[in-house]
Amino acid sequence: MIAVIDKTPMSFNEFIDWYPDSENRYELRRGMVIEMPKPKGTHSRLAGDLAFDLGTAFRQANQPYFIPKECVVKIGNDTGYEPDIIVLDETELTDEPRWERESIITLRKSIKLVVEVVSTNWRDDYLVKLGDYEAFGIQEYWMADYLGIGGRRYIGSPKQPTFTICTLVDGEYELNQFRGSDRLLSPTFPALQLTVDPIFNPR
Repeated sequence: MIAVIDKTPMSFNEFIDWYPDSENRYELRRGMVIEMPKPKGTHSRLAGDLAFDLGTAFRQANQPYFIPKECVVKIGNDTGYEPDIIVLDETELTDEPRWERESIITLRKSIKLVVEVVSTNWRDDYLVKLGDYEAFGIQEYWMADYLGIGGRRYIGSPKQPTFTICTLVDGEYELNQFRGSDRLLSPTFPALQLTVDPIFNPR
């Protein structure tokens, strides 16, 4: 469950200055500081496994990408997110004014992919963050809904575990959903050999 920490609106810069040295994660949403649940159990494992698989894929393809341990994406002057996984383009970071000093990403061209593992606050991923990532211009966004708890208008009825890949086309996301034995089809990582069941239910 997420919690609003401070109801006094903050700017992005004020949020970064405020950000405590803590094990907790925080995001800034429309000026409100939100404490995010620390990933645990299946959520943590799934994010770790996906990061490993992605890292293997882009290394095998000799792509100049990497996954930082920590990173905040400045979406706007009052919004900043810390995705479960973010893939950055090493060649673009020279243009990032705050990367070396603060691990802050401000330019969409630096981001190849953002991944959110869906949990009980599913509206954040399917509605709020999808809209913000789309408006910011992030080319590819994945939602890993291993519990199948997203709204029916997003994953259908009956609900079931669903992996959604959003691809930016003419400024809008096109959503493709994958379930069961479906192989993920990623425009950014076309050689990726992953199917949904092993991601959600590793042996």
